[in-house]
Amino acid sequence: MAADGEGAQDDGVSKGFGGRGDVGGSGLSATLETAWGLRERPSKGPKPGLSLDRIVDAGIAVAAAEGIGAVTMGRVAKALGASPMSLYRYVSARDELYVLMQDAATGAPPEMPADVTGWRARLEWWARAQRDLFRRNLWLVRMPVTSPPASPHYLEWMEQGLAALDGSGLEEGRKISVLMLVGGFVRNEVSLMADLDHAMRAGGQEPDEAMRRYARTVDALTSDAPERFPALRRMLAAGVLDVADAEDTEFDFGIERVLDGVAVLVGDR
Repeated sequence: MAADGEGAQDDGVSKGFGGRGDVGGSGLSATLETAWGLRERPSKGPKPGLSLDRIVDAGIAVAAAEGIGAVTMGRVAKALGASPMSLYRYVSARDELYVLMQDAATGAPPEMPADVTGWRARLEWWARAQRDLFRRNLWLVRMPVTSPPASPHYLEWMEQGLAALDGSGLEEGRKISVLMLVGGFVRNEVSLMADLDHAMRAGGQEPDEAMRRYARTVDALTSDAPERFPALRRMLAAGVLDVADAEDTEFDFGIERVLDGVAVLVGDR
């Protein structure tokens, strides 16, 4: 453990589900025992009213307001009006707090409507549900990935995604690959759109204004060398950059193309 406990890791997977804190004989790490409710919680903390749920909620509040990088045991303790050492009675390290925050913010997946049928429609619905979740909690897409996740709600989302592929004829290993492909697209799209939106609004510009300014910049940089940038010059002439796309345009396009690729895989199984 690091001197202040911040950097200690306890992923429960890379250590064979054992590792630090495996004192209950479950074979799971302390982090997963806590996430799954298998580890007894203190009935009283050093500070009256302090609890694991309050610590997790405070961590989520800090992440939402300041980003995941701002979440440290000291910062969360300050938000709770407690000392950093008092938190270690409930959470052994920052990495454990990250896992608990992620699971709490993720929550159980919403129930898929009965009229969404067929593997493609179900997988698209699942992808859009994940996108909605990440957009409500942008800090989740910045969460460092240190091991394959195994918290309760994450596995519920995985279960729903795998079940969406029932009837596709894909073998189980391919199903996992498809989920990683689709989930990776969703996370990347949310992260990219959030970054672009932040950059535009930080400059005090609305999306259409920002795009027109960008078009002028590209035009100025390429106008003297059209033979070097013929494709860009054609795009500028077409007015593609003059107006910002609708909010869902890029996501709609991307998820359809990803699912087109999965459909080829299903057809060639």
